[in-house]
Amino acid sequence: MKCPRCESTSYRKNGRRNDKQNYLCKNCGKQFLERVFPRSLETDLLANSNGYTKVSMAEATQVPLVKNLLEEKVTEKSLGSFSLTLVEELLQTILSPDWLESAAFSQLLLKIQQKNQIDHKLETGISLLLLDAENLKLDVNSELFLASICNYPLQVKMAFANWRNPSIGKQDIELYNRGYQLVHVPEGKNSADAKMIAIGACVLRSYPTVKEILVCSSDGILIHLCNELQNQGLIVYWVRRQGQTLHIENRNTGKLTHYSLAMATEVPSFEKVVEQIQDLIKNEQESINARLNSLVAVASLFQERCNIHIKHHPKEPEVEEIIPVVDNSFTPSIPEEGKKEYSAEIHNGKTLDKLLLKIIQDLKIKSPQTQLSVSKLGSELQKITGKSPSSIVKKLKLGSSFTKYLESSPTFTLKASGKEYEVTALLSK
Repeated sequence: MKCPRCESTSYRKNGRRNDKQNYLCKNCGKQFLERVFPRSLETDLLANSNGYTKVSMAEATQVPLVKNLLEEKVTEKSLGSFSLTLVEELLQTILSPDWLESAAFSQLLLKIQQKNQIDHKLETGISLLLLDAENLKLDVNSELFLASICNYPLQVKMAFANWRNPSIGKQDIELYNRGYQLVHVPEGKNSADAKMIAIGACVLRSYPTVKEILVCSSDGILIHLCNELQNQGLIVYWVRRQGQTLHIENRNTGKLTHYSLAMATEVPSFEKVVEQIQDLIKNEQESINARLNSLVAVASLFQERCNIHIKHHPKEPEVEEIIPVVDNSFTPSIPEEGKKEYSAEIHNGKTLDKLLLKIIQDLKIKSPQTQLSVSKLGSELQKITGKSPSSIVKKLKLGSSFTKYLESSPTFTLKASGKEYEVTALLSK
């Protein structure tokens, strides 16, 4: 007995495992069990393993060799206790950790994977195209569109025509360069159609994995081929040309698809056109809303920018601000002859007091019995100047608000009246 790793004969017993004697190689440290086969069987096994006289135990325990061993060595005479013991020993060897880690087991898995890949390729379907080149011409774009309709890859393309006919031109060279199988037919009426029907009806014999077939011809006689292929369980597309449009009919479902040869694109259905128009309208609405939101944001920023109060640097000299008085023609209290006076600019507090006194006089003339409140006076001032009274007071640095300015001014007096203040001009008494 030798070590299965280094084939050294220097080993010692190292306990038992699974009721089998375990050994330890003194040369490489590999642990292994005692031999599965008797000495005579091992000799025969090594002699019959692929014609070689020297085969390692790891290679000799492959499943095919074990099967041959059972077929050749286990005879009817040995189907007693020896066969049962041999089967048990074989199962223990096959299921042992050492064999699962061996190169033989890896090769077995590789063979199984390769077989599964071959089976998967056989199960994968393909599409096939039959073209009546005398009746219909397909360019590259049309062919790619037909391939996109199919659920399986378009791998086989066959074109039928009398290739000696001068009217075909160089179409045979073009189709051949695009991978078509060219089928020649003699001259005659419906000769290409008859050949297509003959070959197409038995196409499953030559291509057993075909799942879909494109029958490209506008001749009505090809409907017989479409029906026969449907009866064989295939998905059939009948491709016909009307003007500059290809009509692709799924004979199994009745679905129609249209392709424009002039525009090299699919002609959408009415439902798709409605959906596209709805999408365009929706996108345009979203675009308009986005632009309106941007415009509102700009307007808001502009409004905030106009209301910003500029803070002067303390070291800079104070400059007297000039507030223009805006002439509002809708203000009935401003007389026509005083427009020049009201259109003057407010330079300081005196100019402001003068303007306020004029407003008070005009209001008294219009309503002598009405008490003048601070809010009423401020609203009249804003109509004329176009700015709030408090902002005017702040820009002229006359106070923090319009009410406080009137309280501190010697020209006006304020009297509380509920939640309001009544304004009286001292000079008017």
